[in-house]
Amino acid sequence: MLVKAAVIVGYLAVVTAVGLLARRRSSVGAEDFFLANRSLGPVLLLLTMAATNFSAFTVLGFAGMGYRVGWAYYPIMAFGTGFMALSFLFLGVPIRAAAQRLGAVSPAELIGLRFKSPALRIAFLVVMVVFTLPYLAIQPMGAGYALERLLGIPYQFGAVLVTAVVVGYVLLGGLRGVVWTDALQGFLMLGALVVIFVGVAGALGGFATANRLVYARHFRLFVRPGGDGMLVPKIWFSYMLLWLLCDPLFPQLFQRFMAAKDDRSLRVTALLYPLVCGGLFFLPIGIGVMARRILPGLEGAATDAVLVMAADAVLPGWLAALAIAAGLAGLMSTMDSQLLTLGSMVSRDLLRRDRPVRRLWPERLAVIGLAVAGLALALRPVGTILEIATETFTGLAVLFPLLVAAVYWPRANPWAGLASIVTGEALVVLYHFKLLPAFGFLPAIPAVAASALVLVGGSLLWPRRDLEAFARVSRAGLAWGGVFGLLFLLSLDFWNWRQSMPLWANLPGWLWHSFGLILALFFAVALHLRTRGRSAAEFFIRPSRRDLFRKLRHVGFKRYFYGGAYHPEPKDDEPSE
Repeated sequence: MLVKAAVIVGYLAVVTAVGLLARRRSSVGAEDFFLANRSLGPVLLLLTMAATNFSAFTVLGFAGMGYRVGWAYYPIMAFGTGFMALSFLFLGVPIRAAAQRLGAVSPAELIGLRFKSPALRIAFLVVMVVFTLPYLAIQPMGAGYALERLLGIPYQFGAVLVTAVVVGYVLLGGLRGVVWTDALQGFLMLGALVVIFVGVAGALGGFATANRLVYARHFRLFVRPGGDGMLVPKIWFSYMLLWLLCDPLFPQLFQRFMAAKDDRSLRVTALLYPLVCGGLFFLPIGIGVMARRILPGLEGAATDAVLVMAADAVLPGWLAALAIAAGLAGLMSTMDSQLLTLGSMVSRDLLRRDRPVRRLWPERLAVIGLAVAGLALALRPVGTILEIATETFTGLAVLFPLLVAAVYWPRANPWAGLASIVTGEALVVLYHFKLLPAFGFLPAIPAVAASALVLVGGSLLWPRRDLEAFARVSRAGLAWGGVFGLLFLLSLDFWNWRQSMPLWANLPGWLWHSFGLILALFFAVALHLRTRGRSAAEFFIRPSRRDLFRKLRHVGFKRYFYGGAYHPEPKDDEPSE
């Protein structure tokens, strides 16, 4: 027990030390504290995007869903979340440019400046805060479950301890500290998940053998609609679409668009993000499936701790503690970003501190207050991690039509946008109390559809002609929309329903279909970048070295190094998305 405690304490001390180091690199002002002076390059942006999006829901909730539902949960999460990479290209790139031009720091501030509407700015803020706080509470919930199981300490103490550590390094280093700790936590999360996966598979005689053993007793974990029968076709469609609708509206991800150094950073992130999701999500879901043979009989909220319990059952004490740090890394790397982004919104949109300031004590008090609010919700959880997360996703997804209109539709009416938010969120409340039928879909789908209809209808009736969108829709963009739409349709492989024919590693054939779609999405994004006049390889070369790359390609290696006139190629303009 002492060894386990030492490993966890050491991990918490390291992330705090990283926050202290980041403080030394920080400059004065809100833009550095909240956006790291808009300086995130492609490597750091990819790492912090992934670590921020992969939360306690990813590490602990996915394992629980693998235990209850089975492999059917993998495609809707891996491909569905990887498909969200398109928002980096078609929303993130114009949002970054607009935020830099307008000097916006928070998401609600950017929307308010775009529509010149204080009312819409406040409505956007309220929705983001109200629906992010429950998701924020998931993170100390996960910490409480993990530390209670591993060290035997009370659930409440574990939740308070991790919250205090996160608040500490957020206040010390701002976004710079958050990004550095995200990079560390992302690598730790991946490494520890691999260790647990290998340990659980090894305890059952290898991965293929483990699948065969689980299949023999729990056949439903290898077919759709899954072990508890939840993933019927309409729910499958809903989840596949939900991540594209809601993930860009997570305040912490939206603000990452604004913190990117340049468009190239976002495009590199979009290129690699499907592969990161496909690889990482396989691990906790696989652990949950295999754990059915190691830890039978778990039900309800107890399944959210199955990853911790499996690690404790099959790994040595110190290694199990290191593996549990993966769960802490996932939840802390999300919680820190949520606190920072919500703090920026309180500062910029409620206190209206939109002028350069040197002292950031109101911002820091806002971070502390939000952390206390999230902790209070976590100490009396109202449901499982999945139930709370789904409510958050639904509420944020309602903002998606307004975001698309902000980027691409100059005649969108802000009052119609406000009405769309009110309509959509009213439906979310009615669906929460089960007062309306969802016709077999997740409530997010009809809520977003109603929100879009109100926005489009109101804007067509009373268009605004004095506003400017962030970007324009090109013919090439429409063509690529068709290509990516086809990939989405292929992910709805209802012809494979109830099929369980095992292929390699005793995994069902429809799961290999999903692996192929993830690779196809990667190559489609790479081809999209290529048609924009950039090869995929050039995106991994720094701009200063890219000039040398162009010269060598244009005049030849020998001529460049051994003499001869060089006439540089004209720089091609960057077309809009």
